[in-house]
Amino acid sequence: MDTNRTLRSQTPIKHFEGLYGDLNFRKRNEYVFLESIKTRSSKFNWIIDNHIHSNLYQLFYIEEGAVEFFGPHGREALSIPCVLIIPPNVVHGFKFSPNIKGKILTLSDIVVESICKSSPAVLVSFGTFQYLWYSEDNKMIFIKLVNTLVDIEEELFSDKPEKNAYLRAFFLQHFIYLLRQLESNNNSGYADNYKALKFFHKFQVALKKSEHSKNIPAYSDELGITPTHLNRICKQIVGKTTLLLIQENKIEKAKNYLIHTNYSVSEIAYKAGFEYPNYFAKLFRKITGLQPSEYRKTKKKSLLEL
Repeated sequence: MDTNRTLRSQTPIKHFEGLYGDLNFRKRNEYVFLESIKTRSSKFNWIIDNHIHSNLYQLFYIEEGAVEFFGPHGREALSIPCVLIIPPNVVHGFKFSPNIKGKILTLSDIVVESICKSSPAVLVSFGTFQYLWYSEDNKMIFIKLVNTLVDIEEELFSDKPEKNAYLRAFFLQHFIYLLRQLESNNNSGYADNYKALKFFHKFQVALKKSEHSKNIPAYSDELGITPTHLNRICKQIVGKTTLLLIQENKIEKAKNYLIHTNYSVSEIAYKAGFEYPNYFAKLFRKITGLQPSEYRKTKKKSLLEL
């Protein structure tokens, strides 16, 4: 295998119900797994092609080595040590160095949602791709996070009494600790309104899982609130209207098709949920500053240069 080949695929993006490369995985509602990055990546010559997990959250704790990451913001060399939080349906791929050191924590969406019932802020935060880099000044915080994984791993593969209850409590504490770091890094907090956060998370999930284009009343009906209430919640939590969030979600889907497939712009417009390609191109430029063809050309060029 050529380790210098691009991570971009000419075919539709790979989807895995389970871990990368596991074609015999039987989907389970409650799924938790912890393994070293080296264990899986070494089987694929250190290259993990672009792919999506439809129902899995993955947290990468990278301690040492070199990593080229391809994700929602393009391809980049990561600063180490770092933590990556990758929610379901986010395209990601890697090229690891053979001396890579770190862990991957994988949890099904049902498990994460169950654990975080009492902390909807975590669900909102983990709903988008997150990248936490630790400098020398705060490296001890990262070490503390990694050390908790040792306790989690020991419990995960044990047969101790009340194992599941213990793990859920441990995970919630761990996730809240990560949330506080994310808020600190972004210099922004989330609203204290529990119900607003809960509705917003449900809206996020509905957006991600929707295979067909839906209007605002359809989403609000699904949540059991009015369109006006949904719009107020979206503006309260993230400062954006419901319409803009729906549009951005469509554009993100279109970006994946532009980068990872050879579909025409018109075909991508329909696949992303737009009825008219011209309107798609206009909105794409408004949100990204580029025409779809320009975006594709720029991303392809950056891939070839790396």
